Amino acid sequence: MTVRRVVPIVQSDAVKEHRDFYGLLGFEEVMDLGWIVTLASPTVPAAQVSIMTADRTAPVAPDMSVEVDDVDAAYAVMRDSGAEIVHPLQDEEWGVRRFFVRAPDGRVVNVLGHRR
Repeated sequence: MTVRRVVPIVQSDAVKEHRDFYGLLGFEEVMDLGWIVTLASPTVPAAQVSIMTADRTAPVAPDMSVEVDDVDAAYAVMRDSGAEIVHPLQDEEWGVRRFFVRAPDGRVVNVLGHRR
């Protein structure tokens, strides 16, 4: 299993203000689903930050996303380790397969892979 990118998620209703603020640092919008906006560096596309009002299909909003090349393997590893699965593995309509797991400090991590 390989990590492809890690994205911090800022939980806020002030999406425009965050978009403008991170824009000053050179970030550009690459995704807007209405409830989550992702901004990326145009020269280093894996350098990203997301702003989320609330997660549309999960019971909690995650604190970060980790994209992996094999989300099913990541899910099996986490489940078998006894880690708390906060949101089950499922396909989402915007093209990802994901699950949420609670880190030891209580933060929620969205682990995802893009469907092919």
